[in-house]
Amino acid sequence: MKLAVLGGSFNPIHIGHLALADDVCSSLGYDKVLFVPTGTPVHKEMNGAIPADKRLAMVRAACRGDRRFVAEACEIKRGGLSYTWDTVIFLQEKYRSTLTGKIGLIIGEDLLSEFHLWNHAPDLAQLCTLILARRPSLSKKSEAVLAHENRPIGEYGKIDASRTFSISDEPLFANAVCIENPFLAISSTDIRARIASGKSWRYLVPPAVFRYIVNGGLYGCTIER
Repeated sequence: MKLAVLGGSFNPIHIGHLALADDVCSSLGYDKVLFVPTGTPVHKEMNGAIPADKRLAMVRAACRGDRRFVAEACEIKRGGLSYTWDTVIFLQEKYRSTLTGKIGLIIGEDLLSEFHLWNHAPDLAQLCTLILARRPSLSKKSEAVLAHENRPIGEYGKIDASRTFSISDEPLFANAVCIENPFLAISSTDIRARIASGKSWRYLVPPAVFRYIVNGGLYGCTIER
């Protein structure tokens, strides 16, 4: 079984995440994509985060309609800071009897310039097949979106976000695979901002996730049930 991993806060999970996972399966032949909600992220302070169990519940709801997608709770169950290296080692052991080849590690374009700061980054580049995904740059952000953005912390906060990053600048990506995934200008930050502002957002998330957010009144949602 060819296995790929897509980690993130999924705050909330949206159709862009699912479209990316679908492309990894369709274009690269992976059998399963594991969605791994982070427990406590190392690189950012989450803005407007809801409890981890609710983020996990949304991921499970989103994955329920596609047998290729699996919600993996290992980082939340492990507790403490969430390191991708620990997750990959855990998953290698968990799936050792069925795993074929290297685990595919999906990394969004917005994270490429900071990958060298990840725990065991050179080892990850050797142990996994790095799958680099496109992500639209939302350069013009409203005040509402800016108010809901996450804040990078530590060394991650020192990265110059305005600098143009090229994959060729990072030797760790020498053997990475780039995919032409659907270019959807959707972000969890924008969704949280739209919910809080009373703007439309229903079709930016899977139907089951929409119902979960509405029923739980998450992110300040006031839509009548």
